[in-house]
Amino acid sequence: MSEQPLLTIDAIGRKCPVPIIMLANRLREVPIGSVIAVTADDPAARTDIPAWCRMKRHTFLREVPLSRGSAFHVQRMY
Repeated sequence: MSEQPLLTIDAIGRKCPVPIIMLANRLREVPIGSVIAVTADDPAARTDIPAWCRMKRHTFLREVPLSRGSAFHVQRMY
């Protein structure tokens, strides 16, 4: 699956749960089935974002390493 994100949320420098709150608040800006990337450098994002996806039934696609932190790709399912 190589779909590019329609929206990137910059959460670099923000501590969890802020990146997840930002994701939840902006999820509806993209159509169902689209991908959102959350860039974050808090180590907790590596476990918190996939866990949020499971809890909310969205699909965690991948973590893409960046020069600072990572981009976490999430597919909106509903």
